[in-house]
Amino acid sequence: MGTILSTGLSTNHNSTAAAKEALLQAKNKMGESRVDLSIIYSSKEYDYREVVDTIRAGTNNAPLIGASSAGEFNEEKVETGSIAVGLLSSDDIKIYNAWASGIKQDHETAIREIAAKLPSKVEGYPYLTAILHIDGLSGVGEEITLLASYLLSNEIKIVGGMAGDDFKMEKTFVFCDDDISTNAVCVCLLASKKPLFTGIKHGHKPLSKSLKVTRAQGNILYEINDRPAWEVWKEETAVAALKKGIDVEQLIDPQQIAQFFTKFILGLATDKKDAYKIRWPVSINNDGSFNFACGIAQGAVFHIMDGSDLEDHINAPKEAVRMARRFAHSAGYEEYAGILVFDCAVRQLMLQDRFCEGIDQIKKTLPDVPILGWETYGEIRMESGQFSGFHNTTSVILLLPK
Repeated sequence: MGTILSTGLSTNHNSTAAAKEALLQAKNKMGESRVDLSIIYSSKEYDYREVVDTIRAGTNNAPLIGASSAGEFNEEKVETGSIAVGLLSSDDIKIYNAWASGIKQDHETAIREIAAKLPSKVEGYPYLTAILHIDGLSGVGEEITLLASYLLSNEIKIVGGMAGDDFKMEKTFVFCDDDISTNAVCVCLLASKKPLFTGIKHGHKPLSKSLKVTRAQGNILYEINDRPAWEVWKEETAVAALKKGIDVEQLIDPQQIAQFFTKFILGLATDKKDAYKIRWPVSINNDGSFNFACGIAQGAVFHIMDGSDLEDHINAPKEAVRMARRFAHSAGYEEYAGILVFDCAVRQLMLQDRFCEGIDQIKKTLPDVPILGWETYGEIRMESGQFSGFHNTTSVILLLPK
């Protein structure tokens, strides 16, 4: 049989009915194959308990993972306020789920608890890939990713995302089998006979000179080059913003500032020339400090990035898929069962009605390959040997060989 991924998506307003409709669509595409894993991405408009219970009951209680989201899509539709369901069936992959809560208080204990429940190797299935779903408002996405890569396996690949809540910024949830929790992380370990392949791409270019974080605590950035963060941000972006009709001195409303940050975002320098890890300031505080979705290290060097070229953002998912396909081609794989897409919710704010064009680019790149995707509050992609795996305003791809 190899590997099969099938998907369904529903906008029905009733939670149970929507879950049943999306599940039925996916099962009809899958045929008689058994379900080895269910994946759910759900708008906050739905009752998560009803959704999870419906999917579990309809798949003979197959292992289940997922999260609340800020937008959902498959190969057929791009929606918000919907439920997307993916069903995985494979003779080449073994699946292990584990979760833990309390990550805001002690993420290290949570990941150690999960690592103790998961195998570090599986006989006959030498390739390990972890899918992480993390509370999107926990502020510890980077920390959990790094610790997971250290504790789970030296050779593991990690992808995933931070749960969303349709930009309400109130409470986000992760799903793991029957459990539905906030302040939690779920790890799904895929042990496979064949390697799985990842790709990543964003659409930002450096705008400012090189800058340094001189005061930060946790996920809050207070000072840049020993000056208040917002003061520096306005100074460095004023000319470029004015060309787009934005007077930075008139930015007062929090929603206007949040939209401004989608165009002028933080790009951390990496060990690769012209390669940056994107960090989106989620919000601004009364003192002009910024809140991020993950920790910001004091002493970090970065540029303020210009994200105003929409074509670069539209092409990002396609380029991420092409990267994953190059890796697959080099390993001798040319046929694919499916694509999992972890795509930043901020990209939806930036692209608005044009967001679907990026998904269309994926379909043109790999026609007839099923797609399951969601819009996250932070994306995860970490390969063996890397030292950072958390991203914002980025498209991350997991490509599954047939």
